[in-house]
Amino acid sequence: MILTLENISKTYQNGASSLNVLSNITLSIESSESVAIVGPSGSGKSTLLNILGTLDTDYTGILKFDNENIKTLNEQKLAKFRNKKIGFIFQTHHLLPQLNLLENILLPTLILKDKNLKKQSETRALELINSVGLFDKIKQYPGQLSGGECQRTAVIRALINKPDLLLADEPTGSLDNESADNVGNLLASVNKLQNTTLIVVTHSVELAGKMNKSYKLVNGKLISF
Repeated sequence: MILTLENISKTYQNGASSLNVLSNITLSIESSESVAIVGPSGSGKSTLLNILGTLDTDYTGILKFDNENIKTLNEQKLAKFRNKKIGFIFQTHHLLPQLNLLENILLPTLILKDKNLKKQSETRALELINSVGLFDKIKQYPGQLSGGECQRTAVIRALINKPDLLLADEPTGSLDNESADNVGNLLASVNKLQNTTLIVVTHSVELAGKMNKSYKLVNGKLISF
């Protein structure tokens, strides 16, 4: 079991009024599983993903990663844990325009001090770039790439530190149908070939269909379908 949620609840307070977004969510996710979470806008999908990614710790309940209670970690340990264990992909690729494709991918490795680890990361980056058909664009900048190419680059960047868990928030939401299908297939391939646990928040029925399991977030609760 890589991820365990026990009675996770989240409430937003606005003066005297409150909005209960997540309500006593209990879920276990096995290592190497792929999971889709769907639901309408405002249902709390991104809020749940932020909690799973340890970006939001203001909730009630228990979140365990490899049986370690996330709330027992201080900020420094949490940041180190997040960088080592979790990869993030968002609807917007967030590539830095002043860096080329390879430099963007290697950004998460800048904190590495070991020269051998840095060299290994560069070798891994080149292998991943080649595997998604972008090797001929390695020196190009985001402004010279298509939306689909930028998002594939973002996927590789999220994988560069060999995370145990990959979280994707509407990763195909801003892409055309062909590019969305390519990115969806890439994510499914990453899950199967690299045994990376994958959780995807999406509106796309097509993308959800590529995952092993699917849940719908309704009235703050997860329903399997």
